[in-house]
This record gives sequence, C-alpha cells and structure tokens, in this order.
Amino acid sequence: MTRRLVVEADGGSRGNPGPAGYGAVVRDATTGEVLAELSDSLGHTTNNVAEYSGLIAGLQAAGAIAPGADVEVRMDSKLVVEQMSGRWQIKHPAMRPLAARARQAMTALGRVSFTWVPRSRNAHADRLANQAMDAAARDPAGEAGPVGGTR
Repeated sequence: MTRRLVVEADGGSRGNPGPAGYGAVVRDATTGEVLAELSDSLGHTTNNVAEYSGLIAGLQAAGAIAPGADVEVRMDSKLVVEQMSGRWQIKHPAMRPLAARARQAMTALGRVSFTWVPRSRNAHADRLANQAMDAAARDPAGEAGPVGGTR
C-alpha cells in the first residue's frame, strides 16, 4: 500500500513585494501526525514567490520522508493551486521557474493532488509563514534563514 501524506503550505509578504516568508507542514494523511515543519524568511520578495517557495519546501520534505508517497497539497493560494493543477496558465515569467521546481520535486512522489483551502483551514502553515515574515522584517537583507526546522 502506498503511503499517503498531506502537505500544507503557505507563503506571504508584508507589502507586495515586501518582507516575505513561507511555512510548510507535512502530515501523515491517516494519523494526522506532523512529520515535518519548515519555514524560511525570503528577504524582500512577492507574495506569489513566497507561496511557491512554501509549496516547493513542502514537496521536497515529503519526498525525503516517503519517496513515492501519494500527496495531497493543501494551500490557500488559489493561484498556485490552479496553476499547479494545470487549470490556469502560468503567464508571469518569474513564476515559471518556480512551478518547474515544484514539478521537479513532485518527481520523487507518487500521485500529487492540489486542494484549495480557506486560510482558516491552513492555520499551521500560516503561523509558520508569519514567523518567517517577522524574521524577514527584522532582517531586510534576507539573511535570517530558516526559522523552523524538520521534526
């Protein structure tokens, strides 16, 4: 039986662009156990870059935890969910390399699906992203680095 994981990811910036960060949580889909928590401040960038960065970090962590696992990604970014699901085109040239990095991270996994959730159902990743944005605001040069880690 294929292992199933859930990736909850979020990113944001205070201002757009502004001090930015992401958060990602990897859970066991059956038990809900948190397997990894990740966050990082990204310095000064856009909200969409931060959202994609959270997705990439979550997918990479899921691939490291359980290669070949089926993954449901839950995000409150309609843009990223629709683009990664193939329903919306990726028109902005700066987003294409990020989407490519996300697709590359997906190669270590089995089936990957994307689900949009309201922010209230993405609270754990949102909290991590806000901590990372706080760190980015304290260190505008973007040298704060990761503010969380893998469990």
